[in-house]
Amino acid sequence: MSCGNPQTEQDALMIRRKKFDQARTCVKCKTNSGSIVVRYAVYCKECFFPLVASKFRRSLEPTINPITDGPRRRGLKASGNLLLGLSGGLGSTVLLDLVNRTYFKEPSTENGIEKPRGGKDHPRNGSVWAKTAVCYVETCSAFSGVRDKTEEIRAVVDKYDRFDFIPLRIEDAFDNAWWENIGGPPTQQEFGVDVTNEDLFLSTFATGETDSPVSCLKNYIASLPTQTAVPSAVQTLTRLLLLHTAMMTASSHLLLGTSLTSLSISLISSISQGGGFVVREEAQEEWTPRMSVDSNTTERKAGTVRTVRPLRDIGMKECGIWAWWNGLHIVGRERFPGGRQSIGALTKDFIIGLERDYPSTVSTIARTCAKLAPKEGADSICLICERPAQYGIQDWKARISIRSFEDLSSASYRPSHFPERIIKTSPTTPNPPRSPSLTPLLCYACHTTLTSRSIRGTTTNSSMIRRQSVPLPVWVNSRFDIDEKSNGEIWARTQMKGDQMKASIAEFLLNG
Repeated sequence: MSCGNPQTEQDALMIRRKKFDQARTCVKCKTNSGSIVVRYAVYCKECFFPLVASKFRRSLEPTINPITDGPRRRGLKASGNLLLGLSGGLGSTVLLDLVNRTYFKEPSTENGIEKPRGGKDHPRNGSVWAKTAVCYVETCSAFSGVRDKTEEIRAVVDKYDRFDFIPLRIEDAFDNAWWENIGGPPTQQEFGVDVTNEDLFLSTFATGETDSPVSCLKNYIASLPTQTAVPSAVQTLTRLLLLHTAMMTASSHLLLGTSLTSLSISLISSISQGGGFVVREEAQEEWTPRMSVDSNTTERKAGTVRTVRPLRDIGMKECGIWAWWNGLHIVGRERFPGGRQSIGALTKDFIIGLERDYPSTVSTIARTCAKLAPKEGADSICLICERPAQYGIQDWKARISIRSFEDLSSASYRPSHFPERIIKTSPTTPNPPRSPSLTPLLCYACHTTLTSRSIRGTTTNSSMIRRQSVPLPVWVNSRFDIDEKSNGEIWARTQMKGDQMKASIAEFLLNG
């Protein structure tokens, strides 16, 4: 290319980049004219549907059996039921249609008689999951001016005969009645947290003293310090509601309609908000509930729920074409008010623009993040998001944070350059008793969500009076108690494995 005059020199003109590699003919069948370009490859309409279906099955089927049999699987049989998370967006609607077409399609008929595929005893004629349900979490109560879409979602699910519909609301995360309904242990105390202090000191409420679930939810959202924290907190509450619903319905798999584009957005956004330690859980995770289900609705004890995103190899463009050619009704998702300057919204604009100009780069993001693994193991499980928490995160934050040393006599960390004489207090002034802290029981991402400050502020009205003690979700209240006879010490309920139990009493065992 030259920098001369384009009117006299032909080389001065930049050649327009081609939208496809070579020709307009389908690269699959080599006969039909192409109808869609997927990452510079041309496909016709007839070859496009098997392409998407094969990507969907290739991502899902290796995770169905409890123990993977490898590439030569004898049959597919899950250990529990199936729960689909439906948000009303493009990806979840396409996922609902793909699951119905792939695993719940009516058998072929010949002369009015059903003809099993491959014979009546063929493994693929058996049902992979005994029951299938679709769960929708309505979030309109968290924001004003957002309409309720539950009935629209119900109309979409009613088009499929094999699926049961389970509607939830985001305020159920603060509803003790919902928690006891799914088999959760009744809470004797309800806890609140002081979000104005980074130590997140806890306080207790008597049962029934707190407000309604909707008021607790709005108070929780209003206490978040940044615009980025609001969608992150709503996403965490929605994810835990879906997981506990999967436990209640004895489901071994929870499927989410996260496309390749949405997965890349969530990966970059999660890393930007401090969730790099659990970046692999963004693509696929196995969640073990902290309690067992003892209810009349199910006989299966709570086991591991495997969260899978079968559309992680299918881009947003392919999902849009699938929905258009199959006539699917997309209800749509509401945008969070005032969240255009959040990290998630900015990341979404960046990734979508990147996919439009360089579509292969978006898949590179997902493949690269899938290779990441933490250097050290997990220290514990976060109480809010119930994901692994990094070891030694509090010591690391104490070394890098800018803090106020007004009360250093009880501080757990003091920089070496800070004189010790400054932190000495008067001997006649006793230190007041400190409340128990929630900070050591959280992961870095959840702690940042609750405490990170920003000059942009939140999306809530500045005239709203925030209570100092903010209610916590019901699954957090059920995880620990405060012993009044132990000076406010926290007793956390944790499930120990056999080797951990043996190690804790090893010094008392006799070697015989």
